[in-house]
Amino acid sequence: MAGETNVSLWVRAEPFSYGALHIAPHPRLNFNNIKKIVIYAKNKGETGFPKLSYSVWRHIACNKLHLSEELAWLYFATCHLLSENTSPAERLEWDQKFAEGSEVVQDALKNKVRVGTLKFVLFLYIQQLNKVSLKASLVAGDEWPTRCSSPDLDSSGRSTPRSNNKVLDDHSHMVFLQNNIHEVLELLIEYDTYGTTQGDLSLTLGAVDALGFVIAGSIDRCKTLQPLLDIAMLQTVQHKSGYSKLMRSFSLRLLQNWIKDSLVQNPFGISACIASGRRLSWPMGVAGDDLKEGKETQTKRGRIATNAHTVPKEHIKGNKIIIMSQVGKQTISRSSGTLENSSVKIHRCHSAFLYLLSPLRSVTIEKCHNTTVILGPVETHVYLSHCESVTLIATARIVTVSSCTLCTLHVLTPNPPVILSGNDSIQLAPYHTHYPKLEEHMAEAGIGVQRNMWDQPLCIGPDHKEDTPVWELMPITDFFTFNMPFEMEGPTRAIPGGLPSKYQRAIAQRNRQIDSWQKTVKEAGLTREQRKEFQGLVESRFHIWLSESGHKRELDNLAVPQTAKH
Repeated sequence: MAGETNVSLWVRAEPFSYGALHIAPHPRLNFNNIKKIVIYAKNKGETGFPKLSYSVWRHIACNKLHLSEELAWLYFATCHLLSENTSPAERLEWDQKFAEGSEVVQDALKNKVRVGTLKFVLFLYIQQLNKVSLKASLVAGDEWPTRCSSPDLDSSGRSTPRSNNKVLDDHSHMVFLQNNIHEVLELLIEYDTYGTTQGDLSLTLGAVDALGFVIAGSIDRCKTLQPLLDIAMLQTVQHKSGYSKLMRSFSLRLLQNWIKDSLVQNPFGISACIASGRRLSWPMGVAGDDLKEGKETQTKRGRIATNAHTVPKEHIKGNKIIIMSQVGKQTISRSSGTLENSSVKIHRCHSAFLYLLSPLRSVTIEKCHNTTVILGPVETHVYLSHCESVTLIATARIVTVSSCTLCTLHVLTPNPPVILSGNDSIQLAPYHTHYPKLEEHMAEAGIGVQRNMWDQPLCIGPDHKEDTPVWELMPITDFFTFNMPFEMEGPTRAIPGGLPSKYQRAIAQRNRQIDSWQKTVKEAGLTREQRKEFQGLVESRFHIWLSESGHKRELDNLAVPQTAKH
């Protein structure tokens, strides 16, 4: 057909990767009940439609669906974070008012928060991503994902529970939408816009606009991105999308067929980045002896790639990706323009030290072990999944942990850390480091210090029992501050917000002990030869400790120039 427009539509990654909790949804959060929310909300007038207030949702969630209030707020706040265009300054202001307000003031602040009603309905529906279906597993059916109890072996031969791979799931997102597109569109039908017969169901412009929350599109091979509604209303597309200028609405049947025919795999997803991304030549620290001999490393080099060169500049957030895979026994440190506002995927890294000191959009850490990850402020989510003996040091709006063992989280977060199913021996600790540009980066990401809920986790899932908790607060005796081993320019000179009082007292007591020991040595009256012998003994014991603890490799790696320009 002359003038045919080449339309590509794909599923947005963020709502599925970070919006859908990686746990089976509450049984009452099903299609029929979600469908009723639109009717109920419209009957509530301006507090329910076209934007839904938290007060109305809390009533539905707690009194109708029997969700806990904590879970109801988590759903609402997460959808608001991913769907509403709130500036970092506005988030900082809200957090400060909330932290300083009484319980009554806090409730009033929550009740003022609103999200698009139809967007929120879609958000609730995609929680079905992680629904467990015995029938589907028996017949290898089409519901995604199906969980399996048989283990996988990772690269080190460890047995790990098999689960859907959140790092590589963009294809599954597309399949889910293809298989469920009719129900998705049915949720968006406003019942007062029905036609005269069952055959002419229609969707309003507002409904298709809301659908843009989960579907993105382009008409020029992804050189630019356009809202779904704008594409669907193009003159050359209307005959396929089902738009009627007269009725100012869309035919559900034609719209459904057009979306299914136009769906492609996310061009800014993980699979596309692996296939056509640009490899990043970030310096990786190597042991000193290997460096002198000219060897790069005896271990398999990790792979780092990005799609930054393909993402339109005005659509960086949620689309610019950096993948770090299989980095082992190495140290990487970056603070760069490429890293800023990117969604970072850290996959199957082991015995590594990763310093990513720029403001980030989101971070997924999956199937890593014996690794320390230090992050710049994260605007939305840090998701830790299927990891063992990982230390996370981060400031982030939302931190979620799933199926992890022996992991320590030093976090500063305005929301309770979310602990899902499958975890064991999770240790929570206060954020304990700083670097010169930290406060500047925190302001860019909308993360403040007034409201810090690092020690008040929200446990969701059937395997949480009060008598056998899977988490604990770090004992004071195990707590030490973390020093950044780099020189950078910037005004931050201390840990933002300081340390909780009991941890600060422990550090002060330890410092007094060090001062007392140094004073004792100074006043011991040692001769020059004795001082030299004593110093040699201390250094010898220190080097033995470095080797036995594994810190020697970390220090050797840090000796490699860690430039951060790209």
